[in-house]
Amino acid sequence: MADNTLAIETRGLRKEYGSKVAVAGLDLIVERGEVFGFLGPNGAGKTTSIKMLLGLASPTEGQAWLLGQPITDPACRRRVGFLPEHFRFHEWMTAGEFLDLHGRLHHVPADVRRKRIPELLKQMGLAQAGAQRLATFSKGMLQRIGLAQALINEPELVFLDEPTSGLDPLGRRMVRNVIAELRQRGTTVFLNSHLLSEVEVTCTRVAFITEGRVRHVASLDRYEANLLQVELRVGQVDERLIEGLRRWSDGIEWGNDGHTLTLNLAGQGALPDLARWVVQQGYDLYSLSSRPRSLEDLFVDIVGEAIETGQSVQKGSAG
Repeated sequence: MADNTLAIETRGLRKEYGSKVAVAGLDLIVERGEVFGFLGPNGAGKTTSIKMLLGLASPTEGQAWLLGQPITDPACRRRVGFLPEHFRFHEWMTAGEFLDLHGRLHHVPADVRRKRIPELLKQMGLAQAGAQRLATFSKGMLQRIGLAQALINEPELVFLDEPTSGLDPLGRRMVRNVIAELRQRGTTVFLNSHLLSEVEVTCTRVAFITEGRVRHVASLDRYEANLLQVELRVGQVDERLIEGLRRWSDGIEWGNDGHTLTLNLAGQGALPDLARWVVQQGYDLYSLSSRPRSLEDLFVDIVGEAIETGQSVQKGSAG
């Protein structure tokens, strides 16, 4: 039984192409109204997963629902918008004609289209380009008009596959603003992007996948508030120092120079006690620096470990 309160739910979703397994068994839950990041290395199964959810590829096994309806029911996609990573738009059309076509495909009434199209063109910074043919658009302009078509039907759920590809910094900021507006409106955004810095400032939760399986789900608000990366530089690193520091952190890396240690802490409150302990144990403490762990750090830890160990089970979840 599907949960109507969820935007996306998948159970054991699998896709095989002959002997190749593109998605091994995707179990995923996305709440309504959240901005959800979908992260993984190239070949992890992200695009194939999106295609299955949108009815562009048939699952080999498993079940999935969008907005409480099974993905086998075309009606579930009437309330969905989609910007693909690789698109080929109708170059002979003007921007206004293109949006009107997609509005008609979504059965948006004519009076609504007449009002909605100019609003979208203005929102995307294309207000002066409505009568311009797409063949004359730059890559960044095509990305903007693609985002506009994904929103033409005022969807409840939007899939954005690399939405900032080809955009300059101003364009990327515009996309962030659009996503923020969608979130305020209660629209669910499912975001696939390689630009982790964009994901970090945009998403509420993220899932890390490899081989078509979810390895970890993290709440970015909780993650940013609680994790620090700390670098210690001392006179000499030895096993006694490392063992003593394990009371604060299990993840400790020993630098090649014999003087540097890097460890992860659950917040900066532990820093004074850690520094005092190092000095009290007779070690010369030359420097102690800390910074919040980035999403890239977490990506490398989770995805790198999954690839190295060949895990086939979900690592865990949070949030």
